[in-house]
Amino acid sequence: MTDRTDSTGTQPLRTDALRADVADILGVSPAEIGDDDDLVDAGLDSVRLLALLNRWQVAGTSVSFLDLAERPTVAAWAGLLAPAGE
Repeated sequence: MTDRTDSTGTQPLRTDALRADVADILGVSPAEIGDDDDLVDAGLDSVRLLALLNRWQVAGTSVSFLDLAERPTVAAWAGLLAPAGE
């Protein structure tokens, strides 16, 4: 995982980094994951989702499992995980 620390000391998750993390957990290339692809259809299960959630919480994000599970797309997650003001 790459360092994502910004000037405030928090670690916002940018869309490209988010896509890379999802691709890593699914064992595919980031290019294979579109913004609006249903990640469950792409192979994301609850165990992998929990692993991503843990990774992102350790990096300083604040989001719940339910938030991610309700809308499993890169575009939706980017909105949830973007720093305020973006």
